[in-house]
Amino acid sequence: MAEGEINPEDKTIPFFPDHITTEAKVALGILVLTVIVGIIGLFMPVGLESPADPMVTPAHTKPEWYFLFLFQLLKYIPKTLGVLIPTVALIVLMVWPFIDNKQDTRKAVRFRWILTAIGMLFIITLTVLGWIS
Repeated sequence: MAEGEINPEDKTIPFFPDHITTEAKVALGILVLTVIVGIIGLFMPVGLESPADPMVTPAHTKPEWYFLFLFQLLKYIPKTLGVLIPTVALIVLMVWPFIDNKQDTRKAVRFRWILTAIGMLFIITLTVLGWIS
């Protein structure tokens, strides 16, 4: 080697034991921090409120915009139906392509306006339920 060149082996740090000991120190630090937080929580617990009731929602709770119609649906119909209707609707949407795989016929074209009206009614209902929140 020429004078002033640095040996490539001098620039590297061996994985074992240097990196392993560093990782062990970090893991031990996290463990100590977790134990400290646990001990603080043991001696100074946070006060608990009444047990949660999934069927009673607090008045101030408001979901994101894409769940507003489901939230409003639970206000206007019984809770069991409010859970079953969206579930059945999702199952029908997932299964529909496998059920309706017929080619367009004249009979199907004649009744297409009914399906369009049902779809528009569904979209209007979702919009109104989201709007009135």
